[in-house]
Amino acid sequence: MPDLELNTKVPNFSLPDQDGKERNLSDFRGKWLVLYFYPKDNTSGCTTEACDFTENMPDFTALSAEVVGVSPDSPRSHANFIAKHNLRVTLLSDPDNRVLPLFGAWGKKKMYGKEYEGVVRSTVLIDPEGRAVYHWPNVKVKGHVADVKAKLHELLG
Repeated sequence: MPDLELNTKVPNFSLPDQDGKERNLSDFRGKWLVLYFYPKDNTSGCTTEACDFTENMPDFTALSAEVVGVSPDSPRSHANFIAKHNLRVTLLSDPDNRVLPLFGAWGKKKMYGKEYEGVVRSTVLIDPEGRAVYHWPNVKVKGHVADVKAKLHELLG
């Protein structure tokens, strides 16, 4: 993560959720936070990832963890995405890319031989005191949620 060191406090930020309500990082203090970054609502990989997290929410809840997704999509797009797939995760909107770069989730990508800037699918695990304790860069969707749960179990001892 270029701008964020592990085991350091994550800078507080504020972004609107799927209902347009401003949510601050500090709203999640006292719990573990799985903060995942994804490119676009209703695309195949992003839908699979969000549905996998939703399916595993009882496990995350049992581990005192919240799951929050961040993408450049609008709150309205997030609300539609949640309704369409019956998601149980909170989704935050970062259309101006204010927060994505802080977590190394914005950068150069390559598709069909062309380079462009975009969201780098990644996840950061933040402890109850607000420190980034683990980072999954360039996430592959298959098996990712299981990896996150395993890491949480490991850290909780």
